[in-house]
Amino acid sequence: MVVFFESLQGVLVILVMIVIGYILARSRWFSPSSSQIIARIVTQIALPMYMIDTITKDFTKQQLAQLLPNLKYPVISMMILFGLSVAIARILHVRKNRRGLFQSMFFNSNTVFVGLPINMALFGPSSLPYVLVYYMANTTFFWTLGTYLIQRDGEGTWKFDIFTTLKKVFSPPLFGFMIGVILVLLDFKIPTFIASDLHYMGALTIPLSMIFIGIAIEKAGLRNIKLSRYSLGVLAGRFILAPILMSLLLWRADVPQLMKQVFILQSAMPVMTNAPVVAKLYGADADYAAIMVTESTILSLIAVPILMTLLQK
Repeated sequence: MVVFFESLQGVLVILVMIVIGYILARSRWFSPSSSQIIARIVTQIALPMYMIDTITKDFTKQQLAQLLPNLKYPVISMMILFGLSVAIARILHVRKNRRGLFQSMFFNSNTVFVGLPINMALFGPSSLPYVLVYYMANTTFFWTLGTYLIQRDGEGTWKFDIFTTLKKVFSPPLFGFMIGVILVLLDFKIPTFIASDLHYMGALTIPLSMIFIGIAIEKAGLRNIKLSRYSLGVLAGRFILAPILMSLLLWRADVPQLMKQVFILQSAMPVMTNAPVVAKLYGADADYAAIMVTESTILSLIAVPILMTLLQK
């Protein structure tokens, strides 16, 4: 029970910030474009700086050299989850114009806007490299296979654009991670004033991410939350099958305990916030995606303390 309440406190830290974002959105503090601006500040400025600041302060060459081989665990997990999503979509008779979106939401998780703040609240800065390793696999799968599946649901025909895909995969957060790793490997000491700027700007990542989630929940509307077999299928994938599968993959693996905990938590994060955006762009069911982001985000605040308690046994 001690672990449960400690995890609950970590989640409550996140929940308070989400509620603030929700209340501000309900009070009409934000314009229709505000959430997009906040998302851009987080992903293109604050998060890359956060990566550089944390990695250069808290990690050594030896620690970083051991990270990349562990990329195989999230990759294998997502490949298996994709296979399961195909079977479950057919079992649940998900209609064809929603099937790809269902599958994409089933095996991709929100590793940045929810996963990063929760891991930082529970484990601190030492969890960041493991969060980033999972993020690398997750973002690659979403902007390739996940986007293809969503586009297939839409009105137009799907075309693979290698340059657009690479631009999405090699995003500013990933470049921030790479720059931080290079600086550590070169033993480069960042000037004090730049290090301070990185720290202050990076500190915006978590509160702005939570405000963004609060705005997204208000925009989707709590009244629109309805549990159907389609939503329950996605929620089962996110909060039951994904963490069980990752636990099995890591069961006998010779890796740090913290990495196991972070990977399992990351696998059980809610639906990607990008899913409704991509669905709207390609004429898929964006409303369904928005509702699933809302439902899964709210339920993740309940699932995380339970999952953390189980991880300690």
